[in-house]
Formats: sequence, structure tokens, C-alpha cells
Amino acid sequence: MGRKVTVATCSLNQWALDFEGNLARIVKSIEIAKSKGARYRLGPELEVCGYGCSDHFYETDTVLHCFQVLKELLLSPVTRDIICDVGMPVMHHSSRYNCRVIFLNKKVLLIRPKMQMANYGNYRELRWFSPWKTARHVEEYVLPRLIQEVTGQQTVPIGDGVLATRDTCLGSEICAELWNSRSPHIDMGLDGVEIFTNSSASHHELRKAHRRVALVKSATAKSGGVYLLANQKGCDGDRLYYDGCAMISINGSVVAQGPQFSLEDVDVLTATVDLDEVQSYRGECIMENSSELYYRVKVDFALCDSSDLYIPSIEPIEWKFHTPEEEISLGPACWLWDYLRRSGQAGFLLPLSGGIDSSATACIVHSLCRQVCLAVQNGNAQVLADVRRIVNDLSYSPRDPKELCGRIFTTCYMASENSSADTCGRAKELAAQIGSYHLNLNIDLAVKGMLGIFSLATGKLPRFRANGGSPRENLALQNVQARIRMVLAYLFAQLSLWSRGKPGGLLVLGSANVDECLTGYLTKYDCSSADINPIGGISKTDLRGFLQYCFDKFQLTALCSIMSAPPTAELEPLSDGQILQTDESDMGMTYSELSVFGRLRKIAKCGPYSMFCKLIHTWREICSPAQVATKVKHFFRMHSINRHKMTTVTPAYHAENYSPDDNRYDLRPFLYNTRWPWQFRCIDEQVSKLENEAGNQFHDALS
Repeated sequence: MGRKVTVATCSLNQWALDFEGNLARIVKSIEIAKSKGARYRLGPELEVCGYGCSDHFYETDTVLHCFQVLKELLLSPVTRDIICDVGMPVMHHSSRYNCRVIFLNKKVLLIRPKMQMANYGNYRELRWFSPWKTARHVEEYVLPRLIQEVTGQQTVPIGDGVLATRDTCLGSEICAELWNSRSPHIDMGLDGVEIFTNSSASHHELRKAHRRVALVKSATAKSGGVYLLANQKGCDGDRLYYDGCAMISINGSVVAQGPQFSLEDVDVLTATVDLDEVQSYRGECIMENSSELYYRVKVDFALCDSSDLYIPSIEPIEWKFHTPEEEISLGPACWLWDYLRRSGQAGFLLPLSGGIDSSATACIVHSLCRQVCLAVQNGNAQVLADVRRIVNDLSYSPRDPKELCGRIFTTCYMASENSSADTCGRAKELAAQIGSYHLNLNIDLAVKGMLGIFSLATGKLPRFRANGGSPRENLALQNVQARIRMVLAYLFAQLSLWSRGKPGGLLVLGSANVDECLTGYLTKYDCSSADINPIGGISKTDLRGFLQYCFDKFQLTALCSIMSAPPTAELEPLSDGQILQTDESDMGMTYSELSVFGRLRKIAKCGPYSMFCKLIHTWREICSPAQVATKVKHFFRMHSINRHKMTTVTPAYHAENYSPDDNRYDLRPFLYNTRWPWQFRCIDEQVSKLENEAGNQFHDALS
């Protein structure tokens, strides 16, 4: 006969502490779920208050306002006759828990606390929450009075329990529990739970979606079941972008895929699944009996509907993954859009140098404009309202991305006597093709003014290296140009719209990539200092691939010459109008080498010696041990000398696991013994040993 169940999972663009907006989006998701016939609705992790509240979780106000929102949900007629599963913090016995609150028809059924906390990388959950430590253990939770007045309940179960409806059994996981080696769904499945739910706040990283999908599929591949994943979407007020990507799977196969990048504030994914398929699948599995049973909350409610007999269940689908280039085009653009519409500003300003990094940043804004126009074309009323408010025109409807770009995006080329005509031309051509409002500035007058002040005070005037100056003079002259560009960027961001008779200010965009941050190849408080940086977590290699994608996808022909030009800061004098300074020669290493160093340092957790030991094998065909040693020591010397710059780095979109962002992700000292005497001596000893062994082998061969 079949037991067909329609279930719903959501991706919501929640915002930390935006209780009113968060409530509205939760209610809308429930409305959509019910309209599609769902009898169970799952939302993202901590959706009531927003996942990114950070130290606001310490405030009793945050918990109070969450319960006030819960009261509104309980009273809403929208929540009638559907099991609603929402996320919020709950205080119990003086401990704060990250919880799922599951309710039906003005009754709280179960509060399920998170058991395995995310406390690595970008996450610090143990700072704010206690894990529920006792598996299959449930206690009584005394509801706040404002909830008691609605439900008529004084206490409800809190703990590691499951829901038993008339026709099936549901069990909860919360985000990191799926990624854990001992996921709860294993024991729940052995105890007969058929539907597993996971409420997540899982951020986007390049190439991460494959792992997430594989985990969801594997959760039911061994022993069957239905798995629902809900996820946060949007920036939530911080460096991370939560990419949605809700999904539903059954018996190891995905049957429904939600959008990974979307400007919709509410995405609801539903599927009708046949629970008899779970029973049939489990009939061929080797299932052990659970040694300890779960506490079951009995719910007098059926998820199955006899009228669903003739409704077909959904068939497995092939997951459609984005390429890394598409992810760069979509993820940072969505993050920028969230930041812009919530910041109250009127657009962006970017110092556009004509190089790869700033050009990639410009292309991301161009992609944003394309997504906004497409969303409006598809009837997204929220995006239309937001863009009208941003451009201060209530009758405006964006149709052409290039025209929209001209309204919200200002680019400026800041030339000096050290700038080449080629880079100026490349910046101007790209600006024309994407449609930004473009300015050409010359900073020489400001530079000379600054140097004049210094000369007046000291009686000395520094010279470039090419003119006989010392390395210290040469560096100072480069830095003063870079810092003046930062001052001018902020001046034009604040006043350029005013000068054109338009209201509002602009957000300054930075464009330092993740590899440059590793070595500190940027001037502290230069034009890398900005409000936000969409490429600060992306490698130079990936940015090159992204520009090629934009060249092919958007027909931005100006990118051809940009990609072929050697990266340069253009801060030293030209020779016969030609650039002599290049980034890779300044850094003393290539960008491809930098990516290798970065991944070994952060992801493989290598210090100088272990990095050397790995690379003498990886690079054995191209470098001698002595050459590897020189490269490794140079990297660590540069990294440690410039580590202090990461304490002030512009907040950047997190896209790579080897990000050196000091503020939230890469927690390390910024004052080092930059000689690394012990570590480098270990490397030198190993080099000597290897050279002696090689010499002995050569001698033996001659003998």
C-alpha cells in the first residue's frame, strides 16, 4: 500500500539578531511547506536568532527574544497541523545549549540539544554552548512562563530523544554531528528511526559541496532511511557565506536538491518519499539490534496521508555541482549583495589597477549585477525592493547588468609616475565592458606633498633603488604611494556620489588575494585596507581560472590582456616606459609555490622542518634538497616578518582552508623570532645528511 510522506527542508537567509526579519522568513517557509503538502518542516541551525550571534549568545536578551519569537510561532495559525522544527539557544540548569525546538499545534514536543560541537576552523561553539553529553538521556525542562501560557505545559522533554508519530519515527542531528566519526544517525537507525533530520549552518568553501553531498548520501547508504538537510544561507553579518544547498536523500540516493547560491531569502525544498522503500532497503541490510533504546516522544499525529496513495514518490537525481570558477562567480557575489543591502550604503568603490586581483573583484561585482537582474526578471520582489532602495529610485527596475553596474559600482585607476600606459588602458577597457562608473586619478601631487613634509622636517629626501637609494628608502617610497591610494579611495567613496548630486556613500572593496596575505605582500593600511574583500580567501591560481571563465561566459575581452600581463604593484620607476618590478620577483617565490606552502602550513599543519621533509619528495624532480630548504626558509621568514599585517587585514570572504586570516580563522602569534634558529638548523642538518648520502652513492658508483 505504501507509506508516503511529504517532508520539507529549508534554506533561510537569516541575520544575526534580526528577530523580526528571521521570524517573517520562518513563517514564510512554513507557509510554503504546507502549500506543498508537507507535514514536517525543518529549518537551519539557530534560525530564530541567526547563527552568527557570537558573544551575543552570552546575553540573556538573546535567549529571551528567541522564546518571544517561539511564542509568536506557536500562536500563528500557519503552524497548525504541521510539525515545525526550529533552531534556537536554550538555557537548562545554568548551561546554554544549541537546540532544536520541535512543536505541533501549540505544544512543544521535544527540545533536542546539540551533542557534538563545531569547535574548529571558523567555529567556536564551545565558547558559547555546552554539548549535551549523555546519549539517549532525556530530562524535564521547565518552560518559560510566556510559553507555558500558550501551551499549557509546565515541563517538556529535553535531551537525546526521538519523535514517534502514528506511522514513523524521526530523529535529529545538528550540523557538525553529521561530520563526526560517530554520528547519531548510526544508532538511531539501529533503533528503528526512519527519518533523520539535520539543521545546519554550513558555510561555503571552494570544492566543499562534494563532501557535504557525500556525507548526506552515505548517512543512509549502509542501513537505509530518509535524510533531510536544512542550511543557513547568506552572510549572517560576518566573513562566512552560508550557501543553502538543502537536500533530501533516501537509501543513499539524493531525490531533491535545493539551490546552492540564490538571492531568494527563503528556499523550501519538499519531497514525497515512500517509507516502505526504507523498510525494503533495510530488509537486505545487516542490522544489529541497538543495545540501548532511544527515549521516544509519542506524537498523536500522522505524517502519512492515505490520500497520497496515488502520488508518485520522487526518483533519485544526479547532483549538479558548480565548477570552482562558477563558485567564485556566485558565492562572493551573493555575499557582497547581502552586505550591500544590509549596510545601508549605495554601492561599491574599487581601486582598479588593471591587474588580476582587482579585475577579478570587478568581475565579481559584475556577476552580482547579473544575478540581481535575473532575480528581478524571475519575480523576486525582495531583490527589487532592495535594489530600488540602494539606487534611491522607487520606480527603477534593473534589466541590464551593465546599466545596473553603472549605478552601484565606481572604479578608479590611481596613476602615478610609476604607472604604465598599459595598465591604465586595461583598467579603462574592463570598466567600459562591465559598465562601472570609472575615474582616472593621478596621485603624484599627493605623494610629492607627503615627501615634501618629510623633507622639510628632516632635511633629507629618499630615493628609489633605481636612483641609488637604499632598500629602506625604496620600500618607504613604495608604501607612501600605496597608503595615499587608500586615503583617496575612502575620500571618493564618501563623496563621489555627492559630487554627482546623488545621495549615499560607497563601500570600499579590497583586492588582496589569499596568497599575498600569506607572505604579507601588501602594505599595511594601503588600498588592500578596505571595508570588505571578496577575494581575500581565494588563491591567485583560482583567480586566473575565474578570469578565464568570465572571458568565456561574459565575453569580457579586456581580460585577455590582463591575464597575460605579469602581476606587478607598479610602485617603482619604469625603464623606458616598461615595468621592471613584478610581484613574484619581489616575493622571491611563485604564486604556485605559495599555494603549496599555504596548504602545507595550515591544512597539513606543517612547521618549517616537516614542510621541508614533505617537499624534498614532492619537488625532488625540480629542486635539490638545498634549494627546497632555501625556499621553505624564505617562506617562513617572510610569513613571520609580515604576520602582524593579518591583525588588521580587511574582512574577507572565506573561501579557502589555508586562509591566514588572523581575526577569526588562523589563530597564531604575530610577533615571531623570524630567524627560526632551531627549526632552520634542523633543516640544514638534514640537507647536509642528504648531500653526504648522495656524495657517497656517487663515489660508490665510480668505484
